[in-house]
Amino acid sequence: MNVFATNIVLAVIWATLMGEITVFNLVSGFALGFVSLWVVQPLTGASSYFFRVYAWVRLVVMFHYELIVSSVAVAWDVVTPRHRARPAIIDVPLDVKSDAGLLLVTNLISLTPGTLSLDVSDDRKTLKVHAMFADDPEGLRRVLKSGMERWVIDAVEGGP
Repeated sequence: MNVFATNIVLAVIWATLMGEITVFNLVSGFALGFVSLWVVQPLTGASSYFFRVYAWVRLVVMFHYELIVSSVAVAWDVVTPRHRARPAIIDVPLDVKSDAGLLLVTNLISLTPGTLSLDVSDDRKTLKVHAMFADDPEGLRRVLKSGMERWVIDAVEGGP
């Protein structure tokens, strides 16, 4: 049974029962369908769908958090007279395996102010990143691997 397709069908049924198909009715129907499917999961069998939805929501929320924090850090460094920027190019070892995961990790890093993905090694195991605040290269590697890359692996590749 495709749980995602069932959830979409439940969302459309909900919106139809509400009298009109609007974005709000579809989203609320999707949320109600998700909860309903989660509740009946012991009867229908375990599915990775629920973890994947959680992982995608976490990826979106955490990326926006990182976007805001890094935007403030870069803006603060630009408008204050004392510049804290110590730019450097660092190598980040990659655990992401899929093409979609690699594309998403590199683009999310580039979209975050203060960091830019430069190159991926031919064996796809190392990413070169230019970082505006690279005082602690090892700490930055740890943050990128445990944050952005881990969130992408969970969402795209289904977790550890």
